[in-house]
Amino acid sequence: MTRMSHLDEHGKARMVDVTRKKETMRVATASGAVLMKPETLSRISRGEMAKGDVFAVARIAGIMAAKNTSGWIPLCHPLELTGIEIRFSERDDRTLEIEAQVTTRGRTGVEMEAMTAVSAAALTIYDMCKAVDRAMVLTEIRLISKKGGKSGSFVREQ
Repeated sequence: MTRMSHLDEHGKARMVDVTRKKETMRVATASGAVLMKPETLSRISRGEMAKGDVFAVARIAGIMAAKNTSGWIPLCHPLELTGIEIRFSERDDRTLEIEAQVTTRGRTGVEMEAMTAVSAAALTIYDMCKAVDRAMVLTEIRLISKKGGKSGSFVREQ
């Protein structure tokens, strides 16, 4: 059995020491979706939600969350992120997709930062729209791809 690096010799959780790891360029992309009533998505797209511009606020929420991932996820290292892009697209009349791409040059990957960004953006969309649609579903949050580091690249098969 492979020894888990996040466990100490007693099987207890620990933060991995990455001091000796080589810095490399790291890029991760994650995505997720918010399912909602067609009227809700239409109101978001037309900028008619009472709480304001849903895309602008959700984008800032995603960026802020990615920057603070180590405060949310106990064993994540705090990282100097060098780029965060948050994009929104409509898959159909009831599905809003969210994609986050995070970059850095460092000793550990940014997969958790990308998925945290998507999660926070989705939660913010829910918060800004719950007055008109409490049945929204946050779903499909997942890593799409990652580059860099010892483990190399990963691309999710569709």
